[in-house]
Amino acid sequence: MYRFYCEEGVSFDGSIVLTGSDVNHIKNVLRMKQGECLIACDGNGKDYYCRIEDLEADRIVLKTEEVRQSESELPVHITLYQGLPKKDKMELIIQKAVELGAVRIVPVAMKRCVVKLEDERKEEKKRERWQAISESAAKQSGRGIIPDIAKTMNYQNALKDAVSHGMLLVPYERAEGMGTLKNAVKKLTAELGTSLELSVFIGPEGGFEEEEIASAITAGAIPVSLGRRILRTETAGLAALSILMYEIECAASGERSTNGSISG
Repeated sequence: MYRFYCEEGVSFDGSIVLTGSDVNHIKNVLRMKQGECLIACDGNGKDYYCRIEDLEADRIVLKTEEVRQSESELPVHITLYQGLPKKDKMELIIQKAVELGAVRIVPVAMKRCVVKLEDERKEEKKRERWQAISESAAKQSGRGIIPDIAKTMNYQNALKDAVSHGMLLVPYERAEGMGTLKNAVKKLTAELGTSLELSVFIGPEGGFEEEEIASAITAGAIPVSLGRRILRTETAGLAALSILMYEIECAASGERSTNGSISG
């Protein structure tokens, strides 16, 4: 069933109004008619199963028939802190991170970042584009929320923000063995059912400076290994999110991976 986000909310009588580009998409691309069904999502985790009541020139009126909590969200809120990469890599990272379950993505200006966002207007325009990519990926993957793309932070501010959002994992090529990630995931999944938050911090193309890692560890971060190979910045975060998504989903559903968990 097609999914759309309702920015104007739900009225007291259960009706929902869709406006903007969704009107053209529903009427002229999907060619949907009065009486057909679709899902309207409030962007905060609730899905409204609706029937099209009226198609007007600039809006579409829906009638809610059922309300459900979205089943597509992970029980752990994951924020990805991404060292600014070159060119359009950030667009790919955002798209895939949203598909893999991240609820928030924070661009981070770090010492080895080649890209420098110093013009506020250009930065805001870029962030608007990144937010549009997030919304598009959320629609495509059936997310119950639209992950937020935060304003770019410097490293120290990002680190303070990250440690305030629960467990902080820092994939780092010098971390010793996959056991570090295994133990972190085991601790995390043992606490499912409570309000959990997790942050993942990824360095830019040049990696972390040693002093940045030292600051992270002092702040309480857990350095983890993603294997014996050095991954590109656009690969590292997605690898970490894939592992976390798999393990969290298995733990939440009572299933276990083939070997019980990540192999050590």
